[in-house]
Amino acid sequence: MRLLIIEDDALTAKQLLHTLRAEKFTCDWASGYNQAKGLIYEYNYNLILLDWNLGDGDGLVFLKESREDGFSMPVLMLSANSEIEGRVEVLDSGADDYLCKPYSNIELLARLRALLRRNATQKGTVITIREVTLNIADHKVEVSAQEITLTKTEFDILELLMKNANVVLTRYQLNEHICKESLALKHSNLIDAHIKNIRKKLGSKEFIQSVRGVGYTVKR
Repeated sequence: MRLLIIEDDALTAKQLLHTLRAEKFTCDWASGYNQAKGLIYEYNYNLILLDWNLGDGDGLVFLKESREDGFSMPVLMLSANSEIEGRVEVLDSGADDYLCKPYSNIELLARLRALLRRNATQKGTVITIREVTLNIADHKVEVSAQEITLTKTEFDILELLMKNANVVLTRYQLNEHICKESLALKHSNLIDAHIKNIRKKLGSKEFIQSVRGVGYTVKR
């Protein structure tokens, strides 16, 4: 599990890092808005702990923009603001939970684990990246809320790419995924043909990006 702590106070951040790493979480720390913006595009985080007041920006603005950009990982907002109106504003902006400072490490860890459990269940069913939503349980794909029809193989390829967003998958890896028992197809251009069809149905050449000489990737 990889978590991102967005906190401008160094002492608070170090305390959080110590607590979470003791629980065997992999953690990164962003000291402000701009650094956090870069990190969420570089790594796939399972959860974000977000302070409301950042030195170079506003945590609530970061939250709203992240949701608008298609990031769906759970966010636990941390703030000294205990007013009801403030908590409502945070939750309405896309946070999954809100914890007032000061808080106990026991409560922090309990809420964090609850969010991770809930997200694991949801993530197994629906994946949304920008305008594309893939529903694994129903085997459906929507682009800007409009359903499109993919073959089983096309769906499997898109699912693998979206599950591994920001990771470049080779043609061999994609071929292995759809042709597990067919050695004859391992080095064919079958994947390129499928990708071309998927792009056409998605109505976008940019959603699935080509990495020359390697394979394909979907960027968040």
